[in-house]
Amino acid sequence: MSLRRRIAGAAALSVAGVAVAFAVVGYVTTRSQLVGELQRELHARAAPYLQPHTGEAGGGGPSQSPGQAQPQFGVPSAPEFGAAPGYFQIVYPDGRVSVLPGETRKLPVDPQAVQIARSASGSSFTSTTVDGVHLEVLTVGDPYDRWAIQVALPLTGVDAILRGLLLPYGLLIAGGVLAALMLGMAISRSALAPIERFLRRTEDVSSDLARPQRLEESGPTELRRLAISFNRTLDALERSMQAQRHLVADASHELRTPMAALRSNIQIFLESDRLPDDERGELQQAIMAELDDLSLVVSDVLELARGAEPSGRTEPVELDSLVREAVERTERRAPALRFELDVEPTTIVNSPDRVARAVGNVIDNARKWSPEGAVVEVSLHGGVLTVRDHGPGFDPLELDRIFERFYRSSHARRTPGSGLGLAIVKQAAEAHGGFAEAANAAGGGAMLRVSFGPVTAGPQAPAEATASPTEARSPGR
Repeated sequence: MSLRRRIAGAAALSVAGVAVAFAVVGYVTTRSQLVGELQRELHARAAPYLQPHTGEAGGGGPSQSPGQAQPQFGVPSAPEFGAAPGYFQIVYPDGRVSVLPGETRKLPVDPQAVQIARSASGSSFTSTTVDGVHLEVLTVGDPYDRWAIQVALPLTGVDAILRGLLLPYGLLIAGGVLAALMLGMAISRSALAPIERFLRRTEDVSSDLARPQRLEESGPTELRRLAISFNRTLDALERSMQAQRHLVADASHELRTPMAALRSNIQIFLESDRLPDDERGELQQAIMAELDDLSLVVSDVLELARGAEPSGRTEPVELDSLVREAVERTERRAPALRFELDVEPTTIVNSPDRVARAVGNVIDNARKWSPEGAVVEVSLHGGVLTVRDHGPGFDPLELDRIFERFYRSSHARRTPGSGLGLAIVKQAAEAHGGFAEAANAAGGGAMLRVSFGPVTAGPQAPAEATASPTEARSPGR
């Protein structure tokens, strides 16, 4: 069912409910008022017969036994049953009934009426039907004559009035529902018109994502908020598409050089039978090295293409063990460097391969920029890995671009590499709520601080160690 029909149906049901409630309340109120007037009239009719009597005409005093004298009603004999004067009868404590002279019809006597006659006190109203006549009956105790008097008046007029109300109330309900349905359709069209216009605009915008179109943030508050949210989504989508395009373009650029060199060396190798054996061996080694570099670049590009989303396979990772293993590998590659290792047992929940690669990149970056015989300081405290070298450090003007993809500083362009190592580090850190930051250390050299997310086991990280990059110490300060 469409939203327009739902709104119209809801409006119709709401008005129908109100109309039914109004009709029921009106019907019950009218009946209550009419029956109340009739009951007050019954009390007025019974009042003269509830007075103390003097003399024989009174029909006997309180001590009179039933049947000693015929009670005197003070009304004409045998009136029309239930007519204006009403119908009167006496109920004795033993349940017998005395009616007007010449009257053969009697009101039904229930146990409550007998109880009132025995106690000669109290009163009650009942509705009954005698010979097809609907009656309202008052039963009231007579404390002087020690019996109960019943007075009845017909409900014929009340019933006629109430039946006459059924048609107007029925028309009211039907008309209300019909009017509500029509009004609901009109309201739904009016209310949904801005949404339909908004929908058409979103379809126009989403049909061509290449053009940076945005929705107008105007109109009612709700639609304006929706347009703002939609524009933010488009901004995020556009940034993602631009990042993908840049990644493909940068990867193509970075792959072009090793592929061209590899192609050239392979062509030379195809004619290597003319080369001396030593040059042929060097050519084979160069081809293998270029293949390794090409594989590394492709692997780095695939890693960056994963984005900063958390990995689907996570498990507890002993970060201190990964740091020690990375330092040992780097020591074998750079025996001229000296590593100072200060780590504490630390366990995080992350992707082991992703973290191992990021840790290796951080330590390898320090190796590349450290002069021979220098010291590389590696520490792990509070879940934060800190690596400091004693090389030239970062150019202060380039600090904010250190973690960009394929970015290489002016000094790094003369060294091997693709500029993806630190970008992979930042991406792995942010995947599980961590951070990565770079700074120039006091006394010279570069310092990288990386957190791969909350520590699940081991010493608790201090507040400054687990702070976000914006809360952490500013680079170079």
